[in-house]
Amino acid sequence: MAAKTQPTDVDPAAYCAGLPTARRREEGARLLALFGEATGTEAVIWGPSIVGYGEDPSPTPGGDTWPRVGFSPRKASISLYGLQGVPGAEELLARLGKHRLGAGCVYVNGLADVDEEVLAALVALAWRHGEG
Repeated sequence: MAAKTQPTDVDPAAYCAGLPTARRREEGARLLALFGEATGTEAVIWGPSIVGYGEDPSPTPGGDTWPRVGFSPRKASISLYGLQGVPGAEELLARLGKHRLGAGCVYVNGLADVDEEVLAALVALAWRHGEG
């Protein structure tokens, strides 16, 4: 059975520009720049709402793929993917700012709650770890 979340042809910049609130539109644009710089690669929209970078085996059974790192600027909070479980991530997460952890996700209410330099370092660390 194929994963529901697959890469699409949706333009990531247009997706972020179309977010429902000015705050999320601005945060989406900042995250596009931050993740793009940290990974050195182009974003791809996965499913209806995940801005992903790279591709790795899915963390769930089935042999599907999933973005190596990514984000989703959802209404309630921003979901950050692929940033846990790599050597050195815990130390950076401790310095990130206000966040909570979920199964494979880091949730932040908004970028004002986190240190964007620490977030960029965390994204770069997770990206480099995935290349090994």
